[in-house]
Amino acid sequence: MKILIDNGHGVNTPGKCSPDGVFREYKYTREIAAAVVQHLGYRGFDAALVTPEEYDVSLRARTERVNTWCRQLGKRNVCLVSIHTNAAGNGKQWMNARGWACYTSRGQTAGDRLADCLYRAAALWLPGHKLRKDYSDGDPDWESDFYILKNTLCGAVLTENLFHDNSDDCLFLESEEGRRAIVALHVEGIINYVLNRY
Repeated sequence: MKILIDNGHGVNTPGKCSPDGVFREYKYTREIAAAVVQHLGYRGFDAALVTPEEYDVSLRARTERVNTWCRQLGKRNVCLVSIHTNAAGNGKQWMNARGWACYTSRGQTAGDRLADCLYRAAALWLPGHKLRKDYSDGDPDWESDFYILKNTLCGAVLTENLFHDNSDDCLFLESEEGRRAIVALHVEGIINYVLNRY
């Protein structure tokens, strides 16, 4: 299976940073995405970055890159994880919202199974942190019309890895422990999905 890892935004995306300007979502998610791809490779899995560029590649272009792989290999042989950090405010002040969440497109898709695997991994790697869940459709993921989820052909999820405008979440994200946990939950969740997808 081809595992595609996307990272949120780009150096030219306005905002998307902590209120003090120290944490930049585009930089953090690129570092995490690169580490996830590297660790999956160490474990013998075929993983690649969707957007290695520093600048913000359009959602349409990102989606087309994913769908090109789907057309080449068959959509059942491709999956996508788009890695982000969350925010509750406008970036000007610290907020109280906290936690980790995973989004899928609407309806029952392969993305739901991938999200389940990631939630199980998050529960192991983020003890003491809130896991934000929505069981309105019977599973924990949040359903959304995010462009990259709605328009890719394969099973796809988007993870929101804590809040960069919550001071405690932000400190954890930047810590060695936090980085290790965020990378590990993605690696373990993805591997569990790939090995048990049929």
